[in-house]
Amino acid sequence: MKPNKLKSIQAIAVAALLTAAIAGCSKAEVGSEVTATATETAASTGSSSTTPAAEASVTDTPELFTDRDLEQSADLAAATQMDLVSNQDVTLSEEGVYVLSGEVNNVTITVDAAEEAKIQIVLDGVSITNEDSPAIYVKAADKVFVTSTDSENHMEVTGSYVADGDTNLDAVIFSRADITLNGTGTLDIVSSQGNGISSKDDLKITGGVYSIQSLADALEANDAILIYDGTITIDTDKDALHSENEEDASLGNIYIEGGTLNITAADDAITGSNIVQIDGGTIDIKSAQEGIEANHVIVNDGQITMYADDDGINATQSANADVVIEVNGGTINITMASGDTDAFDSNGDIYINGGTINIEAASAFDADGTAELNGGTVTVNGEQVTQITQSRGGGGGAGGGRGGRGF
Repeated sequence: MKPNKLKSIQAIAVAALLTAAIAGCSKAEVGSEVTATATETAASTGSSSTTPAAEASVTDTPELFTDRDLEQSADLAAATQMDLVSNQDVTLSEEGVYVLSGEVNNVTITVDAAEEAKIQIVLDGVSITNEDSPAIYVKAADKVFVTSTDSENHMEVTGSYVADGDTNLDAVIFSRADITLNGTGTLDIVSSQGNGISSKDDLKITGGVYSIQSLADALEANDAILIYDGTITIDTDKDALHSENEEDASLGNIYIEGGTLNITAADDAITGSNIVQIDGGTIDIKSAQEGIEANHVIVNDGQITMYADDDGINATQSANADVVIEVNGGTINITMASGDTDAFDSNGDIYINGGTINIEAASAFDADGTAELNGGTVTVNGEQVTQITQSRGGGGGAGGGRGGRGF
């Protein structure tokens, strides 16, 4: 793991609080810290001091996305042009910009460069179909950018993946380093026996149009998945977005600031072992077992629509003690399948502080701890509610004022 990895994720203020400040704090103390953090952020950006803390941004975008992450075109002044040839692998070992084109079979673009090297792969009308190896394999580098021109691109692996020594290659794009996908074109990914895109560090998407079909996870990362913009359509037999880190409980995060996600998942649509935070964008979960799942789920803004067979939004216990669903804004429409299902299900607490929530379900809320409605508009099966009434589980009760994490 790179030394700045935790710093990047701790730019999510709530993540910093969860991983450091909440140890031994009461709920009221934690709520005060979150409110102070959000208010300070608003002040630093010139926002009015009267803005409710729940509406203030709790992230510092420059800490999460660099200028180069957000640049949707590459500087081609010194770029190397490469026409791919079937059955001839390519190794990129020097820092630079490489423009690829061609329709080929059984070709892997391997990045094997110095630890400090930044490499940009520009897709300019590329089609790669492989039998058992990734189309792009980042073996070593500081960071890799995969940037599409205004072109159509396709990458597919039709069979099972062959390992590279001790490295279990399992994705059409597989990276052992940070990787950012951006650009103005399209990229279709088909993974018949594995993941779509996998990163052992951070995976970022800041632009472009993507269609991903996968047997396993569509987007997978050890440390974090961060989405700034772009249009992503996913059809997967497993999880659509999956971030999990078994070694560091502060990682395994998902952050969505914008973009459009259209998800059909056989398992979870969006799942992180630590935090899932949504600050914007349009998310349409057409079907999933569970819609959004993490130790701590935070929704500050965005348009979210989902249909789920088990839980809609689920906060579940992991290595971290604080298990919370927190809604501060945005619009959330949840439709649940019949049976033993919950629209909001928390093994800890639920705090609804703002936003517009529409629920169609036999059980709207289930929390093992506290469940508070402090603000926003909540409608359950066509009827507006003013307090959270749980169908089962513990806790519960009406919120109000500045209770819990309310504003």
